[in-house]
Amino acid sequence: MKSRLQSLEHMLASSFVLLKGIGQHSERRLWQEGILSWTSFIQSPTLPGISSTKKEWYDHELATAQSRLDAGDAHFFGACLKSREHWRLFETFRPRTLYLDIETTGMSAREGHVTVVGLYRNGHMTSLVRGETLTEDRLHAELEQTDLFITFFGSGFDIPYLQAKFPRLNFKKPHFDLCFAARRLGFQGGLKRIEQDMHITRETDVMGLDGWEAVRLWHQWCAGNEAARDLLLRYNAADTQNLEPLAMRLYDQMVARFGPSSIGVPPTRRQQPIEVAP
Repeated sequence: MKSRLQSLEHMLASSFVLLKGIGQHSERRLWQEGILSWTSFIQSPTLPGISSTKKEWYDHELATAQSRLDAGDAHFFGACLKSREHWRLFETFRPRTLYLDIETTGMSAREGHVTVVGLYRNGHMTSLVRGETLTEDRLHAELEQTDLFITFFGSGFDIPYLQAKFPRLNFKKPHFDLCFAARRLGFQGGLKRIEQDMHITRETDVMGLDGWEAVRLWHQWCAGNEAARDLLLRYNAADTQNLEPLAMRLYDQMVARFGPSSIGVPPTRRQQPIEVAP
């Protein structure tokens, strides 16, 4: 249990895929060798398959990474990790993580509008509504407090839509897209289906709602139905807030499947060299 907890807390500092020439296969070889952290890598005088010159360069890169980690520089890791590996940042940067989900008028970003932006951070839900609190300045202020985005298929919908409607905003931040993590783990379907698979619940009155129903509710509210507005905001809040328990479960499973804890007990002696791309 102790090693499991340590891997959850230190997944980022156990990540070697941020090094040029080290892929997932080589990273797992390092873990199998008992090299489970940047510190243990640097402190090892030699490593099989890695020349002394390359080892020295990697040591320097990892020392830089450690200093950026100490400084809380999420942007550094967002740049040197592929987007599909941004899940590794979750535990480290969780205090400044923003869960985000939007509703729209149902048309493309060129013709349509964002109606609601749901923002959930550190247990606090914020609903920005078109024509009321949803402004570029307000979104900018929220993004300035953010190190890591978490969405469900936000890289394919929410973020591009917001970028099209609010072009001055900076969305170039690490992004843990739960949709793609779920697919890597073998889950099928959309957010609601995966919530059910994960035993994540929501209030009864919003359980059967979906994005198209949210469009209908918006138009009903514009026609004067105040109850529709309330239901729309509660539906969006459920979508947004449920990203947190889903992220926690998916992160745990990603660590178990792709992290050091998937290796088991390190071997007592080194055998195969670590393959490093040129």
